[in-house]
Amino acid sequence: MEVVLSADSRRRLNDALGEAQRIGMLGQESLDSVVDRSLGFVKSIPVGTLDVIDVGSGGGDPGLVIAVCCPELAVTLVDRRAKRTDLLSRLVGRLGLSDRVEVIEADVALLPRRYPGRRWDVVTSRGFGSPAYTAAHVSVLLRNGGSLLVSEPPASEGDRWGVAPVESLGLFIETVEHGVARLVKKF
Repeated sequence: MEVVLSADSRRRLNDALGEAQRIGMLGQESLDSVVDRSLGFVKSIPVGTLDVIDVGSGGGDPGLVIAVCCPELAVTLVDRRAKRTDLLSRLVGRLGLSDRVEVIEADVALLPRRYPGRRWDVVTSRGFGSPAYTAAHVSVLLRNGGSLLVSEPPASEGDRWGVAPVESLGLFIETVEHGVARLVKKF
């Protein structure tokens, strides 16, 4: 996906993410670096995607960046902590995204019970857990043919995802680009 981020949009994102950083919901990395890393997720979103769910949204990285860069997408931000979802709701409003960004306070493990049958085209996660744990919790959130986008360590080729517990859930590594592994749900 081609990424277009105007100087004004970057400033607005830096301001929003800066609030999350000031209250301890983002690390001390420069905000431009946070946005640039999140742009890797944006670039990895497959063409034709209609909706994205960001699990463990925390302070809004990468979910808010995706929402700002991709005005054609419906975005769902999920975090289990009320303090974080309260902040995310305020930032969504401040960024003018309320018409297409939903914020949910929930543990990702409970989403299938709270929203039975609901599936997304793309699930994003920065660092949710081990590959097997992540796959077990996100595979049920994806439509068949959907993609899991997850942060990868530097120089990773995504080998940690090509393991039996992940593949048994229908997730298969497709590519690693821009610091993001893309797995596709095949069943």
